Amino acid sequence: MVLAGFLLLLVLTGQVSPVLTDEGGPSSGKTPQKVCSYQDVLNYLNLTKNNELFFMTRPVKDHKQTTKVFLEVLLYAILDVREIDQTFISYVWVFTSWRNEYIHWDPQHFCGIEIISIPTDILWKPDITIEEMIEKDKAPPSPHLIIMSDGYVLVRNDQVLMSTCRMHVHKFPFDTQSCNMSFRTIVHSAQEVNLIHTTSSAEATRWSREVMLTQYEWLFIGMTVTNRTANMFGLDQDMMVFTISMKRRSALYVVNFLLPVLFFFFLDLASFLISDTEGKIGFKVTVLLAVTVMQLILNEILPSSSNKIPLIAVYCVGIFALMMLSLLETIFVIYLIEKDSASQDNEAEGDSEGCKKQGKVICKEGKKKWPVCICDVSADETPAEPLQVALQGSSSQLTEESHSSEKHPDDLRDVVKMLTLILNSKKEEAKPGYWTKMAKTINKCFFIFYITAASVFLLCMILSWSYA
Repeated sequence: MVLAGFLLLLVLTGQVSPVLTDEGGPSSGKTPQKVCSYQDVLNYLNLTKNNELFFMTRPVKDHKQTTKVFLEVLLYAILDVREIDQTFISYVWVFTSWRNEYIHWDPQHFCGIEIISIPTDILWKPDITIEEMIEKDKAPPSPHLIIMSDGYVLVRNDQVLMSTCRMHVHKFPFDTQSCNMSFRTIVHSAQEVNLIHTTSSAEATRWSREVMLTQYEWLFIGMTVTNRTANMFGLDQDMMVFTISMKRRSALYVVNFLLPVLFFFFLDLASFLISDTEGKIGFKVTVLLAVTVMQLILNEILPSSSNKIPLIAVYCVGIFALMMLSLLETIFVIYLIEKDSASQDNEAEGDSEGCKKQGKVICKEGKKKWPVCICDVSADETPAEPLQVALQGSSSQLTEESHSSEKHPDDLRDVVKMLTLILNSKKEEAKPGYWTKMAKTINKCFFIFYITAASVFLLCMILSWSYA
């Protein structure tokens, strides 16, 4: 279908003469009994091995005359795009046609035969190469070419091209890539061979979309064609550049990479609700290591020779930096709390030793020889913790006291007062110290800063991806 359309295009542009049928043209008067073969045409054209050298030269009768080579390229499939290697692998159909001035016959003399196919090594072909190709085409070349009665020669080659392509991954995975395929001859100058493109860029794009088989993870946008003159080793040559534009399908990367990193960040944000300080550190370190694994995966995808730092790398590094800052803040808060706890323990031990050295331990004995020992303090000082509450006596005495408790209310009052003093001292122990209060204040302020910084960072990343 595409070849027929290409032939029709050549006819409409006047490069190939139209075919006359037997019903309505000069060929209608042919003798129906005549039998013709393709070999008759080849014999008439004298396309034999004896004239092989003659037909291998550029097919012009005047060497000053330029050979016009019509070139069309259709993109059949996008096989692979390797960012790390900066390579583009595609499957293309390449149509070339030119006029051989030594080939011409009258179809009326050969039973209306206007098109025949012959092996490609019989006639001269333009030595067209692709500048960006870095690996030899693995697909076998077409073994035949088509010649027409007016001298035009048509060749179609299906090629698997591995070409180099400069990747711009700044907006990865929301990037758009443009890869070039530059066609030129190897030895012929612009005065000898001209490369001509007969179709427009819109038509080439439409035809490519019609025959497109697969697009890998990319969405084919369009193909543009430009002509320019390149100076190769002091020789001006015609060059035709086909630029293929494609956009990456980013949904898979968003689901498998961007969202998991964002979920890890939300887990780190939720860790502020954990009351266990030691467990909080282990949780934050685990989440931080998970983000590190995601960064290693990203390093295997992106090339190291990018002009700009990819935004996705900035995204990962920013999330990693926020989570690391959160971990450092947690470590600092735990340090302050432990510092306050250590100072309170030292103070309690100092008070106990002071009471013992100064002899301020007062033991009060009840009516039934029930001693209660506390640390005596001055009137202007806050009551300290009880240093010792000793209950002495044998089990028989305790049993006797329990039976006679109603008879001795004074002893019960002493016990109640002592228990009240113990409870008050426990409450004083539960009151947070200076460094604990400071740690809680720092934690609240950092939580507000953390949410604000994260919101601003994510907003900047969204804007950068949208307007980069």
